[in-house]
Amino acid sequence: MTADPVSHEYPALTAPDRFAARDFRRRYALAAATEVFVSRGYHATTMDEIAQRAGYTKPILYKQFSGKLDLYLAVLLDHIETLTESLRQALASTAINKQRVRAAVQTYFDFVDHETQGFRLVFESSATSEPAVQWHIGRATDACVDAVSEVVTHDSALNPQQARLLAAGLVGASQVAALYWLDTGRAIPKSDAIEAVIQLCWGGLSQVPLHAAE
Repeated sequence: MTADPVSHEYPALTAPDRFAARDFRRRYALAAATEVFVSRGYHATTMDEIAQRAGYTKPILYKQFSGKLDLYLAVLLDHIETLTESLRQALASTAINKQRVRAAVQTYFDFVDHETQGFRLVFESSATSEPAVQWHIGRATDACVDAVSEVVTHDSALNPQQARLLAAGLVGASQVAALYWLDTGRAIPKSDAIEAVIQLCWGGLSQVPLHAAE
């Protein structure tokens, strides 16, 4: 969905206000770029289109970003940080292992439900021919696996390699299932979809040997 460009005028600002205004302009540009990149794809998108969508002139956009790839990476990293931080917070929200599995699975479904454009940019990027984009997308998955693996390693009697393998399975199942749920038009209630993935994952994870103290 597109909207009419918005005219922005910036009055004289003090130093703290300038930092706030610059951050606002950056956030606004990232939101506009996300919409254009998702709808048009990386290669078909131009900086002119993003500037128009944001209601900025190109010079203002280029003050923030050196070019299209720099802007795309900023958008990508913004959404990656949202996902990984949400996952870490979800895992830290409970000490009950089944609830941790639920929290991890729900993080992916909430992300795909509320941050649909960001989810598609991270996991369905049209710019994977760019090495920098490939690297950051790989790091996004690794960061999520790391977050789950840390919990499994801490609580279980598994060695780090085994724990990481299970973590990769949980992350992969959650990611693919959430994307499938989105692509099928949210055919079933989100709570039912989450519960199905939890049952699948917990069936195996519940058999993982815990430390004696647990």
